[in-house]
Amino acid sequence: QVQLVESGGGSVQPGGSLRLSCAASGGIFSRIVMAWYRQGPGQQRELVASRSSGGIIKYADFVKGRFTISRDNTKNKVYLQMNSLKPEDTAVYYCKASFAMADYWGQGTQVTVSS
Repeated sequence: QVQLVESGGGSVQPGGSLRLSCAASGGIFSRIVMAWYRQGPGQQRELVASRSSGGIIKYADFVKGRFTISRDNTKNKVYLQMNSLKPEDTAVYYCKASFAMADYWGQGTQVTVSS
């Protein structure tokens, strides 16, 4: 069982930055594939970025060059640095952990980009 708690969401103007954090407990963090997803109003949940324990990183095309996923295995945390935010980035952002053939989700954190 893995528990996840996100933090760092909020409201920001277009062009601004936010850093999301996700703290994990349970499982063996170094073996967990961590990912960020988002779900905008009336939209399906979509992958934003993922990072394996071995350092394999994937980004959705719509965030390449703007967002950076990182992880600190000593703190059991994964981060999402979001720069050059756009109104279309407005969504609830979720942290997901994949471990031992199971997926675990955090409760989500709201990100609103508006002038």
